[in-house]
Amino acid sequence: MESDASLVARVRLGDNAAADVLLGRYFRACYIVALGSLGNSADAEDVCQDAFIRCLERIDSCRDPARFGGWLLSIVRNTAHNRRAYQQIRSAESIDSHLGLASAVQSDAGVQQGELREQLLEALSHLSEAQREVLLLHDLEGWRHAEIASRMNLSLLMSRRHLSDARKKMRELLGNYATLEPDHD
Repeated sequence: MESDASLVARVRLGDNAAADVLLGRYFRACYIVALGSLGNSADAEDVCQDAFIRCLERIDSCRDPARFGGWLLSIVRNTAHNRRAYQQIRSAESIDSHLGLASAVQSDAGVQQGELREQLLEALSHLSEAQREVLLLHDLEGWRHAEIASRMNLSLLMSRRHLSDARKKMRELLGNYATLEPDHD
């Protein structure tokens, strides 16, 4: 597998195939970070696209190409933060009214799944940004603490601490739904 640094060098020379590989490598992680921040799938996808465009426009400002993933995730975090701030200012209708309409149309299984999704997103919103990202990257994406620590500019100990604190808080908030796995790495 080609290194991030090598792919960044190729992207800087205009290699679109290298850009596809590089962004594809981090798409799921970026999506998870955006979803955790925004709580909405469509908004998370939009944020990823916007962040990818910014990333490619500013690829020359990536100071450490070997740490491209961390640089890209910071762009995603900032883009999601800006989107969330914009939505809070522009929000005229209650989210509850939209969720109520969607629930009325769904089947019983869909309603239960929708309710669980709402509870998970609500619980995630009570975590700090770092806790949320570590939890999602570790438990959903399967990243190891060393990779998370490197990409988020954390120590290994802080990555583990954020995960532990996030899981504890999620258990408190979700009660019977909480079946998070213990840390194995």
